[in-house]
Amino acid sequence: MDCCICGPMAAIYRPPRNTICSPCYEGSKAIIAFLNDGDHAAGDGQDERGLVTPRGLIKHRDSSTKQGMREAWEQMKEMRDREEAANQRAGFLEQGFGAAWVEGAHTDIVVKPGNGPPIPAHKAILAARSEVFQHMLCSDECKAAPAGGCVSLPELAHDELSLFLAFLYTGTLDAAAAATATSASERRLHALLVAADKYDVPFLGRACEARLVAAMDPGNALRTLEVADRVSSGGALKERAMGTVVEHAEQVVFSDEYHDFAVRNAGLCVEITRALLAKAAGAKKA
Repeated sequence: MDCCICGPMAAIYRPPRNTICSPCYEGSKAIIAFLNDGDHAAGDGQDERGLVTPRGLIKHRDSSTKQGMREAWEQMKEMRDREEAANQRAGFLEQGFGAAWVEGAHTDIVVKPGNGPPIPAHKAILAARSEVFQHMLCSDECKAAPAGGCVSLPELAHDELSLFLAFLYTGTLDAAAAATATSASERRLHALLVAADKYDVPFLGRACEARLVAAMDPGNALRTLEVADRVSSGGALKERAMGTVVEHAEQVVFSDEYHDFAVRNAGLCVEITRALLAKAAGAKKA
């Protein structure tokens, strides 16, 4: 967990997650307890004539500071409680939907992949997760269709469709898709990214992009660049892939893969050339 107090990342780059680690949490408790003890130990700060002494002025200032710290502490406790409640709700929902996916109880539709057997699912889940599915299932034809109707997603292989549907139920990527060490897992992530864009599941798209960015290297940058160019929300991923291609231009451009890539993606090759020229011009100015 990234702590918003002791995390190594610079404060301006930390995500606003309002999280705190256990050592900082216990340390804050100790500080508050110490300040509360100081309130009881301090005198009233007045002399025998009832006038405020310098000690009283210091105490008044310290009391204001302590009050502010107490309020900040209460806010931290409230945020921690809200986070725990949100995690509990998310866990409750994930457990229920996950069980519905694994057990396949009371399914009322099947989804056909491009190859392999169809996969049973629930219309309500599909419609709730994707506006595209909602429009498909709420059409006049689907309204009249009996339970056990069928939807075809021919662009997805059976394993890719299984991962796609599992994400709609649980909101998490399966380990088979999360790992990007093999060409098969990379293929699954690319297919899921395109499916997320086509069927309007942006949360899945962001999850796929995060995995692909984490695994970016000169060996897969061209393939990721090609896929990112196909999706409407792949701007950041495309920029990262383009940067990797430009940074390792000699290794990428002279590879066997680049020839086939250039045949399929003339426009992207133009963008790569312009990026290389811009980099060279910047190096000359420097």
